[in-house]
Amino acid sequence: MNIFRILGDVSHLLAIIILLLKIVKSKSCAGISGKSQILFALVFTTRYLDLFTNFISVYNTVMKVIFLICAYVTVYMIYGKFRKTFDSENDSFRLEFLLVPVTGLSFLENHSFTPLEILWTFSIYLESVAILPQLFMISKTGEAETITTHYLFFLGLYRALYIANWVWRYHTENFYDQIAVVSGVVQTIFYCDFFYLYVTKVLKGKKLSLPMPV
Repeated sequence: MNIFRILGDVSHLLAIIILLLKIVKSKSCAGISGKSQILFALVFTTRYLDLFTNFISVYNTVMKVIFLICAYVTVYMIYGKFRKTFDSENDSFRLEFLLVPVTGLSFLENHSFTPLEILWTFSIYLESVAILPQLFMISKTGEAETITTHYLFFLGLYRALYIANWVWRYHTENFYDQIAVVSGVVQTIFYCDFFYLYVTKVLKGKKLSLPMPV
């Protein structure tokens, strides 16, 4: 395991922790897309089914369990404990626009036509677009809280670091997973406008507004 993979995992975990702390401390889910969090929970669920069939390492198992728990806790906080603060009116992205094509593509383009492999492929494709309801919500409301932008920044950084991880693995192991790489690049592209606005506005103490990237 190389440094880019570790930093990517840390960045991903930090993003989730920032989001959970934001919700717990403010006792509010304002500005958070519940639909994006449902998609991320679905991503982790379909990707980590191998927890029951394949042991890779203690680190790998622990990280998978942490991500799963955090994902479902987040969904519970949004739709359960703090549901009165959830802005359902502005969280209006239609999930079928993502789930239908992603499901179809996972059956058409995969490494092998087996249930676990199709579900893994589905999770990769879905992760690349799971942030769109959140970005759509920000574009609809016209701004985002600073803590929410920090969450998005570290989430985007995680994906950028994973691209570096794939480049490293290609040069050191001659390993290349086209499905993961292409999906990761697509996901990173969605964050490009956000990264620019984060640096030019948020880091200078200004509010962030984000146009819809698609």
